[in-house]
Amino acid sequence: MTSVPPTLIVLSDPAEPQMRLLEPLRERVRIVIGPTLAAVADALPQADALLVWSAGRDLVREVFLRAPRLRWVHSRAAGLDTLLFPELIDSPVPLTNSSGVYSRSLGEFVAAAVLYFAKDFPRMRRNQAAQRWETFDVDETHGATMGIVGYGDIGRACARLAQALGMRVLALRRRPEMSHGDPLVDEALGNDRLHELMARSDYVVVAAPLTPDTRGLVDAAAIAAMKSTGVLVNVGRGAVIDEPALVDALQRRAIRGAALDVFTQEPLPAGHPFWAMEQVLMSPHTADHTATWIDDAMRFFVANVERFTRGEELLNVVEKRLGY
Repeated sequence: MTSVPPTLIVLSDPAEPQMRLLEPLRERVRIVIGPTLAAVADALPQADALLVWSAGRDLVREVFLRAPRLRWVHSRAAGLDTLLFPELIDSPVPLTNSSGVYSRSLGEFVAAAVLYFAKDFPRMRRNQAAQRWETFDVDETHGATMGIVGYGDIGRACARLAQALGMRVLALRRRPEMSHGDPLVDEALGNDRLHELMARSDYVVVAAPLTPDTRGLVDAAAIAAMKSTGVLVNVGRGAVIDEPALVDALQRRAIRGAALDVFTQEPLPAGHPFWAMEQVLMSPHTADHTATWIDDAMRFFVANVERFTRGEELLNVVEKRLGY
């Protein structure tokens, strides 16, 4: 007897170029691609897997509730704060994400931010523009401390480059014992030691996902614990940091500066104080936008489909109640 191929629903515009990477799967997977509920509705009763490529939470929820046979949901994004809804969280359906696909580029952004402040690149550019020959001292990264808030895949990518720069690495995570023996980590701290990490670090990297527990985690008290020479780098989610508290600290020169790839509101509104701050390095949430980043996300998903069809353990299964 010939087995029925699994049905994959893809929430996306069929014209998106990455859809071509799904074509080799069609020999053994039925694929239905559409950007709306109506476009995929007929296939939902038979749906086995769902790829959330470009869709909002409301649409994903509608699709999920109409797919009683669903056995797997995958999110193109690494962060899940804009996707999770109660029915998905409470269900036994596994959810995977693209964690790890974008980490290397984010780690490079963090390393660049460290060097940007350590070598005072803004001063070099100002002097070059003014044709001014002014010698000054710069900092070494060797011997400095990087504290990483949220030591997941992105955090590890940051730690790897920090180690190459001769830095000491402190990692803050829910279960610090999981970093025992990690050659990239000098010391792992539990979440209750956030202020200690902030105080001991020359560069604080926020790489935590946005969950109810992490929203506003880096608040005014945490920022106040930082060294006056400290730099705060955020490659996680904007709302993990209390943005008004950070603005206040920067305006008072209570810390040296910040490098930000993510913000509470995106795009950053006109007139926001960050725009005019020389001590802030800003990226418009593009630190992981490499030439192949979207293709890489689809290739990762295709590899997971291969595992799914063979009945193997899926990669990147998240703990839905934790949000990562």
